[in-house]
Amino acid sequence: MSLLPEPVRRFAAWCAVLLLAAGVGWVCVRLCSELRTAVTPVLLALLGTALLGPLYRRLLTAGVQRSLAAGLTCVAVVAVAGGAVYIVVAALVDTGGQITSSLKNAAKSLARHFGAAGTSLDDLTGNAKELLAKFGGTAASNVISGVSVVAEGIAVAVLALLLVFFFLRDSHLFVDSLRAVAPGDSADMLEAMARRAFQGVEGFMRGTTVIALIDAVCITVGLLILRVPGAVGLGALVFVFAYIPYLGAFISGAVAVLVALADRGFVIALWALGVVLAVQVLEGHVLQPMIQSRTVQLHPAVVMLTITAGASVAGILGMLLAVPLTAAAFGVVHELRARYAGT
Repeated sequence: MSLLPEPVRRFAAWCAVLLLAAGVGWVCVRLCSELRTAVTPVLLALLGTALLGPLYRRLLTAGVQRSLAAGLTCVAVVAVAGGAVYIVVAALVDTGGQITSSLKNAAKSLARHFGAAGTSLDDLTGNAKELLAKFGGTAASNVISGVSVVAEGIAVAVLALLLVFFFLRDSHLFVDSLRAVAPGDSADMLEAMARRAFQGVEGFMRGTTVIALIDAVCITVGLLILRVPGAVGLGALVFVFAYIPYLGAFISGAVAVLVALADRGFVIALWALGVVLAVQVLEGHVLQPMIQSRTVQLHPAVVMLTITAGASVAGILGMLLAVPLTAAAFGVVHELRARYAGT
């Protein structure tokens, strides 16, 4: 190695570091994939803890005992989440038929104007029995698989809620354990990094929830004014998909515009598109800077690449977890830069 020029040795060293980091990252991803039944509740519990932390701390400030405060916080989140799920499901049940019918009408209109010669939705309907006979066994197995997925989802949700209780109640013990296992005199640095990462996730969750609620209310009001069918259900979709940055807003906005196009015509669809774009401009230029100004700011390109990587690794769950985990990583990087810049 001494025979090589200095720039070549530095380049080789950086390549070795990058390969080592990539190998460690790949092993971690594979382990998380194999242990996803245990890893997923932990990650969801961390997001829930970040979102509920302020309420728990308020209860502690009011003199409530730790276990009772954590229990009350979990009961509150179950009540709020249950109420929100009920409202969303009720809205989608009441307006789901209208939304589905509108989307079918929009699909038929698009097929008439842009469909390939000799193909149409009527042709697909006529071949439905043949397709059902051909793929009936696969469909039945998919139904069984879907039931198992639902059962697994319920188990993951219950485990995540229990972990939220323990994470809230024993957060001070986790900090002490982290300091105890820190090598040498790095306890302060590790604690600062952990706190900075958690603050990034906490700020992202709180800010996203507030922004999602404002977006959903604004779009619902706009669609109600335009008399678009299923406005409440579409607003519920906006709220749910808002937790997937950029892509979620595009999907929910596209559904709203298609429903408006199918039931109210081209002019109303343009107005609906204007409402969606106005809300997105409000979010991007006012709500995001104002609400999330104290959190780790991520460039849109970084967010999009992160969402794409998360989707390729873990599907929808990966899309949900990718941005907060990246915010935590950026928080750690900023803490390290601040510490080493001062030395």
